[in-house]
Parts: sequence; C-alpha cells; structure tokens
Amino acid sequence: MRPEGYSAAETGDEGPPGSEGAPEADGESAAGSEGEDEAGVEDEAADVIPFDRPADEEEQAAEDADTEAGAPGKSSSDDDQAHSRSRSLRRAGLLAAGAAASVLALGVAAFVVLKPYISPDDFEGAGTGAVTVRIVPGASAGDVGEVLADAGVVASARSFVNVAEERSKAGSLHPGHYRLRKRMAASAALDLLLSPHSRIVRRVTLPEGMRQTEALPHLAKQAGIPLKDFQAVKDTTLGLPGYARGAEGFLYPATYEVEPGTTAADLLRRMVSRYKQAAQAIELETRAAEVHLTPLEAVTVASLVQAEGGRDSDYPKIARVIYNRLKGGTPLQLDATVTYALGKRTLKVSVEDTKVRSPYNTYRHKGLPPGPIANPGEKALMAALYPAEGDWYWFVTTDPEHRITKFTDKESEFVRYREELNDYLGTH
Repeated sequence: MRPEGYSAAETGDEGPPGSEGAPEADGESAAGSEGEDEAGVEDEAADVIPFDRPADEEEQAAEDADTEAGAPGKSSSDDDQAHSRSRSLRRAGLLAAGAAASVLALGVAAFVVLKPYISPDDFEGAGTGAVTVRIVPGASAGDVGEVLADAGVVASARSFVNVAEERSKAGSLHPGHYRLRKRMAASAALDLLLSPHSRIVRRVTLPEGMRQTEALPHLAKQAGIPLKDFQAVKDTTLGLPGYARGAEGFLYPATYEVEPGTTAADLLRRMVSRYKQAAQAIELETRAAEVHLTPLEAVTVASLVQAEGGRDSDYPKIARVIYNRLKGGTPLQLDATVTYALGKRTLKVSVEDTKVRSPYNTYRHKGLPPGPIANPGEKALMAALYPAEGDWYWFVTTDPEHRITKFTDKESEFVRYREELNDYLGTH
C-alpha cells in the first residue's frame, strides 16, 4: 500500500530497466479487467491532491467573489433602484393614460358647453301656424331670443342671437307685439321682427284743437277701447301737472301707438306725459312768466288761439289781439268760448248765444276763461309764448274754408270784415 498522496512521478522513482510494457505476474493482462480499471480510476481520483493556489490568487478570488456577491448594502440598493425605476415607469404610464383620459373628457365637456354657441339648434323654413309675441322696451337680442324660444318660434335663443349679430341687427329690434309663426328658422323670425307689417299695433291720432268731450269718443273708436272706459278714468290718475285743473288742454295732439292690452287710462296717461315733454322742450313755465302769465293761463291762451285760428302763420297775431284786449280791459268776445260753453261746434253764433251763462263766455266776462277750451298743439303753444308785434284789436276769419283771417285795429274795418263772414255763412 502506498503512502497517501504518494506517486512515482512526484518521487522521481523509475521502474527497473525494461519493465515498461512487460506483463504483470499471476498471468493477468496489463490492461486488467474492466472492474479493476474503474476501481483504479476511482482510487486515482481519490488520491488527487487539490492544487494549492498562491495566496495572492486566493485573495483576488475572494475579492472577485465579493464583487459578484456584492456587499449586502450595495446589492439591496441596486435592487431598490431597479424596483423604483420599474414603479416610476408604471406610474408614468398611468399618469399618461390619466392625462389622455382627462384631455378627452375636457374635450367632450368643452364640446357640450360650446355647442349651443358654435352650432345652436335651429329650425328650417318659414314656420307654420301663428303666434303673437311681445318684446318689452329695453329688451336685448338675448332677451328677444328667449321670448321666441319659449313661444316655440325658434329652436333656441342662441340661434336667434347669432343671426341678429351676424346681420348687425341686434340693435334694430323694437318693442311691441308681433305676429310670427311656430318653428321658424332664426333668420326668418328676424325678418318678420324687422318688418312693420308683422307688428300688431293701432295708430291713434288726436288732431289739434279737439275738446276733451270730442277727443274721448275719437280715441275710443280708433283704439278699439270702449268709450265708457275713457269716461271712467279719473283726472287724478293721469299725472297732470300741478297747475292743471283737469285733463282739458293737456291731452297732447299727436299720433300714438296702441298695443294689445293697452287700457284707456294707459293711453290718456301717455298723452299727458307727451304734453309734459313738449312743455319742457319749449320752457313753457319760464316763458309764461316772461309774458306775465301763469302756466295754466299760457295753455288757456294757446287753446283760444287753436280754436279760433286759421293758418299757422295767423296764430301769433291772434295771440297778440288777445293780449292787447286783456291789457286794455276789454272783453275778449271770442265766439269759440261761447260755443264751448254751449257744447256745440258752429260758425254761426247768434246774439242770444253770446248771452249764455258760463264762466267760459268771454262776451259776459272779462279776462281769460278759467281754463283751456281745447287741446292745443305745439304751434299754438309757441304763439301764446311768443306773440307777434302789432296793435290789432280785432280779427275775423272771413273765409273759413280757405282759412283766411283779417286783422285790424279799427272797429269800422272789423264791422266790414264781420259782414264778409256773414255773407260767406249765408252761402254755405
């Protein structure tokens, strides 16, 4: 048995000369049996002594092993960094997906919000049927659009506003009642609102010089409002100026638009309001004081001028005759005051008529009557405030048909003019 770890190669011993390739004793072949060969290999493997590496190589191997294994802290950090990068990538992906979803949601929301403005609902065509809508004073295009949409005229208020703005007609809409149709295209509805023929309105005109007793039936007929409604209106509800004693003289002659639903009181109040505007415009109160009259007296003189007058150019002269006679203390002796007191209209005033007992009869009473005898217009009011210069004391409308009036400061001429009038009346 060989000592452990011993080999011939290591000791340097050699076999006897010529022993190489010689058969072994006991007749066994040199190769030996298969089992012996395997056993020999195992024995040789077991007898192999590990190769001892130098110390420096061992240290390097240890360092390499440490590097591969890594220090505990360094390995954990690398793993954490890798995990963190993975989570960051996942988070970024989620954020990107969320942002895309948010953008899509915002886009949808923006479309929903802006669609009524960008592409509002609208009908097509001229519509059918009939519907009445009312536009109140001061209504904007948006307000009108809402009224039309609520009435079923247009599909949406915005469609109407867009058309009105595109055509620069938003400021051309006027208050009133309009006859339109259901389910109209916004442009067609705008066309009808701009057409005077679509507006439902009555126009009432009060002529200059009408008395209140004449004006009320006239207004009732034109406005389609019962006369009894006008007669029931109290003067105290009309907003008359403080110096007025009643509505006579303050129902301003003009043309008025009567909308559906307008009442008798509404119309009369508008007429009084119109008088106030005119009086303010001509500074009636200030100018009346300059001609030594109260505002009521100025309106009264204007009503006398209006009732007696022929042509507009004669009004300032008639006012001068009145002032000259007032200044001289002479009764005015105006036929218009007599017929007013009698409650009739006529050019033929008899001597008996001039004896009627009434404070309005200027044949019996000096000075002005207690109030207006008609509703004067602007020209008559201006004549009362700005009378012509002259010494006339009388005037006679010798030809009423052609409104020819003659003025004089001589009584003899007055008598002759009066005869001309009587001749005219005798043939007419």
